[in-house]
Amino acid sequence: MLFSEGRCKSISDMTTHKKACIYFPLFTMLMVIAFLYGYKAQSADFSEDDFNRISPFNVRSLWLLRQVRYIIESYQVDADTKPATDDDLLHGAAKGMVEAWKDPYTRFVSPRQLKDEEIELEGKYGGLGMYIGDRDGQILVISPMEDSPAEKVGLKPKDQIVKVDNDVVIGWTSDRVVQKLRGEPGTKVTVWVRREGEDELLEFAITREIIKLHSVRYEMLSDDIGYLKLTQFKHNTADESRNAVRDMMRQGMRALILDLRNNGGGLLDASVKISSMFLRDGLIVETKGRSERSNEKYYANKNYYLTNMPMTVLINGGSASASEIVSGALNDRGRAKLIGEKSFGKGSVQTLFPLTDGSGVYVTIARYYTPSGKVIDHVGLSPDIEVKGEPNRDKSQDKQLQRAIEEVKKSMRSVAGRRN
Repeated sequence: MLFSEGRCKSISDMTTHKKACIYFPLFTMLMVIAFLYGYKAQSADFSEDDFNRISPFNVRSLWLLRQVRYIIESYQVDADTKPATDDDLLHGAAKGMVEAWKDPYTRFVSPRQLKDEEIELEGKYGGLGMYIGDRDGQILVISPMEDSPAEKVGLKPKDQIVKVDNDVVIGWTSDRVVQKLRGEPGTKVTVWVRREGEDELLEFAITREIIKLHSVRYEMLSDDIGYLKLTQFKHNTADESRNAVRDMMRQGMRALILDLRNNGGGLLDASVKISSMFLRDGLIVETKGRSERSNEKYYANKNYYLTNMPMTVLINGGSASASEIVSGALNDRGRAKLIGEKSFGKGSVQTLFPLTDGSGVYVTIARYYTPSGKVIDHVGLSPDIEVKGEPNRDKSQDKQLQRAIEEVKKSMRSVAGRRN
């Protein structure tokens, strides 16, 4: 994820690719407010209404903030030995203001947090290897990454994180929990989760590792059935996936299983390109929001089209965002059946607006709609064939995968019958 100081850049987040810019420096704005407020005291021509038009708050609200600061600095037991900087106070106020809209995906991030997220997107960081999200005031595991510490200890999608080390995290933002979970590789963290069907909290002691993000894995399951596993949608995922499918086609692949289980999402443009590999033309996804720039339709890119061979898509409760875009497009357009369990239901678009001090605000600007008009957000996608189970390294024991193989074999026989 990128940030900029006072100029426009291409911005990417875990769901979309947009451009955003804030041209009016915050510091300058505050200086103007201070100047005009001082001028107001000396000029009868400058009214309180004039001041309110350029200030983020009215005079009484600013005075309230000043009172709060004075009270804390005067009476809080540690305020004299652990003073808060002006930047901390400003960022805290901005964070509180953003959280007042009660949208878990609209969030303020400090310069340090933004840099951390940039590192994550580039591919290596120290942590547990899982996507988490905020839903209805709960911090939920969206999906553990393949071969990550989180997966190895047995964390599962929709586990509710209740406690991290000695801190109860109920009421925390997902961003704050992420910062708590990350740390130096080799250090340990203890996570307590509430899991559906379990009476007691489950405790997991996990050792942090350098998380290396590999998004594409593939293999031939038989002489004519290929398997493509995507763990997320990164910058290079579409090109790597296209190369993988081409390689399997050279090996004789006549049907494909696309595995999007526990794929927490990623970049919108990557999901459109991957969908385009299997859709020659037509609508893939539509976004709808309040502003004109939020209302867009994304169509198949003919340059990425590869094949119309039979295929199925595997989804589960850890399939979110970009995964749901691909699944919804292929299913709505009649290209693939969905097999597994209902997806997570994270179908909204966030754009990063960078601020002049290196901080930023992610804002939910729209929601996704599948080609048939289905809403994904907080709803999810229901599979055509529901199969309970979990991904299994032993593919013969993976019930969902085995059912997907059965279905593509039926489709292959149907295609062969039509040709005969």
